[in-house]
Formats: sequence, C-alpha cells, structure tokens
Amino acid sequence: MKQRCLWAVKHEIEQEYHDHEWGIPLHDEQKLFEFLCLEGAQAGLSWLTILQKRENYRQAFDQFEVQKVAQYNQQKVEELLKNEGIVRNKLKVNAFISNAKAFIAIQEEFGSFDAFIWRFTENKTIQNNWKAPTDIPATTPLSEKMSKVLKKKGFKFVGPTICYALMQAIGMVNDHTTDCFRYDKLK
Repeated sequence: MKQRCLWAVKHEIEQEYHDHEWGIPLHDEQKLFEFLCLEGAQAGLSWLTILQKRENYRQAFDQFEVQKVAQYNQQKVEELLKNEGIVRNKLKVNAFISNAKAFIAIQEEFGSFDAFIWRFTENKTIQNNWKAPTDIPATTPLSEKMSKVLKKKGFKFVGPTICYALMQAIGMVNDHTTDCFRYDKLK
C-alpha cells in the first residue's frame, strides 16, 4: 500500500487528486484559472466537497474558459445560483467572473497568468520537508504577499490561506510530507 499525505487517505477522489495532480508544477492557463476558482470556492468548506463538485463546476463554467467566464452577465449568474451541482454562493459565483476579468488583465500585462504567478517563487518549486501534516502552515509570508498583490489587481477570494492552497495545488511548493510516496517524485 502506498504511503500518502494523511489528508488524502479517506476518500478515493482525494487519493486520485493527490496522486495525479496535487503539487505537480502547473503552467496551463486554463487549468491555472480553474484552480484559482476552485480554491476560492473551497473557502469555508472541505476540499473533498469541491472535488466532488469539480465536474459540475467545469460544466457550469464552460470548462473554465476564462474569456467566456469574463462575459457572464446577471442572467448567467442567476442560472448558476440555481445549479445544485455547485456551491451556490453569490459572492463566490461573482468572484469567478471578476477573477476572469482580472486574469485576462494579468495575461495582457505579463503575457500569461503563468508568467505572473510563478514569479512569486522565481519560477521554481519551493521544496519543503514537512514530517507531519501539523508542520504544514496554512499561510506563509509569500502567500500573504501574493494575496495582497492579487487583491490589488482586482481578484476576490484570494486571502493568504487560499493563496497558499493554490501554491500547493499548482506545485509552487512541494508540501507532500516526507513519508509520502509523491514527495521524492516531486523533489
């Protein structure tokens, strides 16, 4: 049996996500937008809840095509708020739309969101050496800095904890515990 990070041992969908996505350096614009949205949607909820609704989110939000999401109007917002397959929180739904617009502005300014976001870690993964889940911080000075910059750029639901979760998800930090089989593979 594979040794995994403790957060990913209870549910098959968590194991699948942990084993094949979490912590792998990500540079695809559409996927980066998806993770930015989903990490914000998770605020106050469990990541398992979001993973279970992920396919519904993809369908509801046009596979996270940022140009399409940026064009959503009030009628589309009302439609989304009736969709039982996603978290029906008006602030979060509206954040997806405003974040799409801010994402596009970043792409125009920096050439890509990828080029912008990875500058925070100098375009490389920060290798951590956490022995236990309790060692892993919820925020870091870097995630606090990222949060401030993103907020100044017009993003919503991008507090320091959400930013750190994003950094973990897209491989800006390797936060697999040292006993996890993925730790050495991503080192």
